[in-house]
Amino acid sequence: MVKMNTEKLSARLQAVADFIPKGFKLADIGSDHAYLPCYVVKKGKVPFAIAGEVVEGPFQSALNQVTEEELSEQISVRKGNGLEVIEVNEVDCITIAGMGGALISNILEAGKEKLSNVKRLILQPNISAISIREWLLQNDWELVNEKILEEDGKIYEVLVAEQGNPHQSYTNELHKGLLLGPFLMKEKNNVFIKKWQDEKRNWERILSQLAEANGSEEVQSKIMELKEKITMVEEVLGN
Repeated sequence: MVKMNTEKLSARLQAVADFIPKGFKLADIGSDHAYLPCYVVKKGKVPFAIAGEVVEGPFQSALNQVTEEELSEQISVRKGNGLEVIEVNEVDCITIAGMGGALISNILEAGKEKLSNVKRLILQPNISAISIREWLLQNDWELVNEKILEEDGKIYEVLVAEQGNPHQSYTNELHKGLLLGPFLMKEKNNVFIKKWQDEKRNWERILSQLAEANGSEEVQSKIMELKEKITMVEEVLGN
């Protein structure tokens, strides 16, 4: 496991950092130790950053880290829920990493009014990236890039979005793209193949268990949903 600090990020956070445009003002929501804001400020990539935390312990850790690095002039550590910690027009880019996709979507939804002049969102869900893709689609954010990587036996996806035409990325395969990621689907690297082979095996296992359960409408609906997902994955993986 990578020992993270403000000089060296984990592969997951490095992927997020790489997508932050140079010169953009940043808000990192759920910043934990503020490693990401400290790293990009020290590298001269961003002139100003906000590290937001809702939990007292991580908030104090972020505060201590920023003070220790003597970056208090450039990094504002703030305590608050989600996008409450930023003002309209204060930042150009928002990063939210290391949470579930549904939670990230809820944070964006709750703070929608703060996003009017934000140029880029960089979102790294630990699970359920589909929740984020659906939110982006419904809120006029265009997916402009994605990355999938494996670190310490876990697979992570990074989604990058800008305001624009949300349908632009999906061509004719909307449902497939929402589930698998339109950019990841095209690239189809080894980590992507591994992730979806594992998911498919898991769905097939659930499917065989459901086949033995009672035939209630709910069970039938779940069976249909799983079969559709398996078919989509098979079409993309070619097996």
